[in-house]
Amino acid sequence: MRYKHFTKDQRNELSVLLNKGYSIRDIAYTIRKNPSSVSREIKKNSVKGQYEPGKADHKAYKRRKYAKYQGMKIMTNFWLRDYIEEKMKLDWSPEQIAGRLKVENNNQSVIGSKSIYKYLYTVYGQHLCKYLKYRRIRKKKKNQAKSIKEIIKNRIFIDQRPKIINQRLRYGDFEGDTLGFPKRTKETIAALIERKSRYILAKKIEQLKYAIEGFKSLFNLLPVSVLSLTLDNGPENARYPELNVDTYFCNPYSAWEKGSVENALGLIREYIPKKKNLAGYSQEQIDAIVDIINNTPRKCLGFRTPKEVFKEEYLSKSTNFLTLKCCTSGYNAPNII
Repeated sequence: MRYKHFTKDQRNELSVLLNKGYSIRDIAYTIRKNPSSVSREIKKNSVKGQYEPGKADHKAYKRRKYAKYQGMKIMTNFWLRDYIEEKMKLDWSPEQIAGRLKVENNNQSVIGSKSIYKYLYTVYGQHLCKYLKYRRIRKKKKNQAKSIKEIIKNRIFIDQRPKIINQRLRYGDFEGDTLGFPKRTKETIAALIERKSRYILAKKIEQLKYAIEGFKSLFNLLPVSVLSLTLDNGPENARYPELNVDTYFCNPYSAWEKGSVENALGLIREYIPKKKNLAGYSQEQIDAIVDIINNTPRKCLGFRTPKEVFKEEYLSKSTNFLTLKCCTSGYNAPNII
């Protein structure tokens, strides 16, 4: 049986039965508690040898509040507390915070993610819980027996993609997708992610059918040629030959096979919910959102940020990366390095 703290009603009932002379075993049976739990409750929360439910409840509350395991290591370290609060507000997870602290402290552990979680669940850190990211329930797959029209010609499926791409052994292999759009607008976002560094680029486009133009625009921001691109089977990708890049496609109804970009779009969705109208977001605002994500440490990168890894690889290959212009919209590219 999972342990639960005594409630006020249970303490009231315990007090009445105790005053009537019932044994601890009989009291435990009546209030559905273990006899040892009842004995411990009476011993710990009695005041001057008398068990009074109101005082017992308050005494138990004070004990839990000031218990040493309740995040006291963080509470007594003002720098650590401020650091955790700052990074939580940047949407970093406790694991990312703990990992980054270790990197910044010459690979010496400062505090574990479990300790941060314990702190967050206390009265001291509870105000930061709203910044936590909770797991989403995975939706069941729909019936995959449907046939699909051959809209995209001459596709090369992901099964034939070289092993060097699958294993993320080189830079320059990308995955692409679009954010989709709500019913009230046609605007959406075309996004790319570099598979090895997890670096994200995003471009606002007027309609879903302009996805290829969006990818072209993002490719023009890169200092080196793109080695490969992986897409899904959406009809907006039918003009992929215009990209002049080795392109591979997921199997039908298997968008999870390009999981990196799916995860990237999920991160963007945390800032731009599905029901939000993209007309209210400028390209500069989208760039700012993507920059936050690219500056957040990843466990898969050894708690380095995608921007750090991407910069290390590409900055040495181009001195003009910071001044490139987008060929389709004419706006100045953001300082993505």
